[in-house]
Amino acid sequence: FGHLDMIHKMMPGFSRGRVIWKSTLFILAYVFLIVAMADPQIGQTVEEVKREGVDIIVALDVSMSMMAEDISPNRLEKAKYEVSKLIDLLEGDRIGLVAFAGMAHVQCPLTLDYSAAKLFLRLMDVDLIPQPGTAIGDAIRESMKAFNQKERKHKVLILITDGEDHESKPIEAADEAAAEGIKIFTIGLGSPQGVPIPLYDRYGNPAGFKKDRDGNVVTTKLDVTTLQTIAFNTGGEYYISSAGETELRKIYEKINEMEKKELTSKQFSQYEDRFQIFIILALLALIIETFLPIRLRKIKQEMY
Repeated sequence: FGHLDMIHKMMPGFSRGRVIWKSTLFILAYVFLIVAMADPQIGQTVEEVKREGVDIIVALDVSMSMMAEDISPNRLEKAKYEVSKLIDLLEGDRIGLVAFAGMAHVQCPLTLDYSAAKLFLRLMDVDLIPQPGTAIGDAIRESMKAFNQKERKHKVLILITDGEDHESKPIEAADEAAAEGIKIFTIGLGSPQGVPIPLYDRYGNPAGFKKDRDGNVVTTKLDVTTLQTIAFNTGGEYYISSAGETELRKIYEKINEMEKKELTSKQFSQYEDRFQIFIILALLALIIETFLPIRLRKIKQEMY
């Protein structure tokens, strides 16, 4: 609102370029702060985790009989909950998971990454193994493969099952495991008297009980003798699952008494936080903007 020449005379040394620079520096500082708040992670570091402990494999029965509801909410969910609590107790021990029904396979190899072990544990379900049955012997042999074959100690197998099995020769498998230095702790789920196996439709609604070819209701009962023999032959102990959820805690206390070894996990990459760089840049921009004047110094020259 005025004549341009008059405004220039009233504002000697005014620099429009410096005003633009000050605004630019302020906007840059604002942008840098926003980026810093986003917590950018740039670059990677490779680490190697070393701890002392033992190798623990948990072999979990995922056969259809584990859906029996004589243990609330059912046997499988109860077992998974207890194994999750066991993982929370671990301090330096490697943990691995083996799922078995009519056959067995390694669900999670030995690892120090307890979060990953819990993720694989949540995925264990009765639909995981297509072959029906309860092959305890196969579970023991598959677990043996998951351990370090060169060692003869520092190895524990926790076998959690509700079924009876004779076809896979579990006692012979236990003897083989004992020769490899594996100590087996067994936990029996269910009743020795036997209970029916519930069935569900595709919507998860109850659909009666499992029946044989003659139409008789199939029951599943706990084979206490076999599980006790497996534990005894390998120097372990047998427990029957209870509502108090103390079995795995007792087993872990026994494991803590064992000789430890140095365990090294595989190398992994971890991103480094670099928000500090953007905070420094924002501060520099604000400092420069503060001390940058909008007027140029007027140089007076006297003519003689």
